[in-house]
Amino acid sequence: MNMERKPLILVTNDDGITAPGIASLVEVARKIGEVVVVAPDSPQSGQGHAITLTSPIMFRPSNIFEGITAYECSGTPVDCVKIAKHVILKDREIDICISGVNHGSNASINIIYSGTMSAAMEASIEGIPSIGFSLLDYSYEADFSASKHVASVLIRQVLNKGLHDCKLLNVNIPKLPLEEIKGFKVCRQGQGNWEEEFKEGADPRGQKYYWLTGQFIQKDEPEGTDLWALENGYVSIVPSGFDLTVYPAIDNNKHLEKT
Repeated sequence: MNMERKPLILVTNDDGITAPGIASLVEVARKIGEVVVVAPDSPQSGQGHAITLTSPIMFRPSNIFEGITAYECSGTPVDCVKIAKHVILKDREIDICISGVNHGSNASINIIYSGTMSAAMEASIEGIPSIGFSLLDYSYEADFSASKHVASVLIRQVLNKGLHDCKLLNVNIPKLPLEEIKGFKVCRQGQGNWEEEFKEGADPRGQKYYWLTGQFIQKDEPEGTDLWALENGYVSIVPSGFDLTVYPAIDNNKHLEKT
């Protein structure tokens, strides 16, 4: 009889605890280990690494996933991870944190804005191997079949073999049936940014409002990037981190030390 303890898997997201994406992750994770869910009680997309400082954070048990310990939290995705690590699971070792499955891409610069990826990044800061999963389909009715296969493979790989030289993976999955996905590509983050525009309007009382829109502009050659991988039918896997230092620029800017 195998007496080894099951791995403890923390599941979170930014689309909220009722989103279909997190249900697909829970379905996969419960076959691999003991699952604890701590997720926002409402959608928190685009929150990035925001944390709650000026109001209390509350959480309460949820029975949304049968047979799974779950909590819905009033805070941001990063708050959820902090509460899980330091309150709910404070006396336990979390073996892996998985975040998602996000509705929409978190490739390239989107990792900066993403609540999904920031939750996973927060766990990685705490030393927990972490994976953020995103599916390139914004529809609430998205098919998560391929995402579940990808998540199952990668969660098991990380638990069995670990991560090397990083604690965080940014995984994006193309909007394709599983049989049409060509494979996995470990690659670099593509360079690009959003060319933003604010649409002006007025509410029924005549007060102006502004709605952010825009389009993504790629800035570098795509080959070898997550953007290239996704466009060519591969799952992109970007080893990521929280150190934002541009190391070559240290020596190149030594002139700034002169007073």
